[in-house]
Amino acid sequence: MTVMLEATEQAAKPGYKPVDLDRYPAVDDFVRRLGLGVFDRDTLTAPVGRNDCWAGVTDRGHPVFVKRLVGPEDDVRARMRRLRSFERCARTLPLDALRGPRLLGFDDAGALVAFALVEDARNGAELMVDEDFDGGLARRIGTAIGLLHEARPAGYEEFDDSPPTQPSVRLLHGIPLPMFENLSFGETQAWRLMQQDTELVSGVTRLREHEKRAPKVPSHCDLRVDQFLIKGDDFYVTDWEEFRLADPARDVGSFAGEWLYRSVLDIVTNRGDATTFEVELTHDIVLSRGAEKLERLLPIIREFWSGYRKARPEIDPGLTHRATAFAGWHLLDRLMAGSQRSARLSGIERAAAGIGRAALLAPHKFAATLGLDDSEEISR
Repeated sequence: MTVMLEATEQAAKPGYKPVDLDRYPAVDDFVRRLGLGVFDRDTLTAPVGRNDCWAGVTDRGHPVFVKRLVGPEDDVRARMRRLRSFERCARTLPLDALRGPRLLGFDDAGALVAFALVEDARNGAELMVDEDFDGGLARRIGTAIGLLHEARPAGYEEFDDSPPTQPSVRLLHGIPLPMFENLSFGETQAWRLMQQDTELVSGVTRLREHEKRAPKVPSHCDLRVDQFLIKGDDFYVTDWEEFRLADPARDVGSFAGEWLYRSVLDIVTNRGDATTFEVELTHDIVLSRGAEKLERLLPIIREFWSGYRKARPEIDPGLTHRATAFAGWHLLDRLMAGSQRSARLSGIERAAAGIGRAALLAPHKFAATLGLDDSEEISR
């Protein structure tokens, strides 16, 4: 396969048409009860996501973001409880800790939550693609996540401590029929690849066992760079529905995994190259260019880790290797996310999955490569 190495990718920007509010009059009722007026519908936009969202300005001039949680009733209730837990935790956090936009209110009956809209912010994915995500920002994010992980607010023992659902060992052994019937052909390919890989199934099982034995701290548990909203010197993180007491390696691994994934995507761009040229995308080219692209982005991960360790000078011995394994899983998770929208897996998606697999199976070999190198090896 011949690939033109041109960095023409554009970050997805908010501006999608939201669900018609006529279908959900409870949204305007909710905003009105908060004393903010009602949405000016000409201002409304929405991000892409699993939930229904409305971002805009009200007729009283208030910028507001409303999210309606979508899903099975029990799941929605659990996510609302976790959102409330995070807001209780956030009140006690240091100023530099990881936090979300300002909460305006909840409506449990309607599964609605409202926040102050962060206007004119750029999300982290835009900064990443535009190469504006610098080491200073990465260090501050590392410190912010470290401070969240160090937090022990009153009553934190009552936070949800159930294990996150992914990666699912159960699904690696078999897909329920209702789920299978709704898979795209690309998803079917991806699941087949993983289920037939006995070493990968064992590696995921081993990671989940290590996770069970790890210390549990307040964690985001669903971290991606597109959830960061950056405005001037301030940044916020959205989507706290998975917040719980969990292995800190999840958040660390997710951040590192985002940059590992970016380095793989850059194999077929000229980002960081002196010239634009055509190349046959062979296995050797993937390996050599992948190493070059990762080396170029490693300073971001190292700055993040430096900031994290500043906030958490004492960590458990296995954290860096678990984080590396979770970074590997993050690439496989991105494979699954991409396969939902495609009929077949691309070569670069398969390359990302292969690199993620290697990191998940041998984190003791990859931790130093990712810049996470000051921990003892976890038992294997």
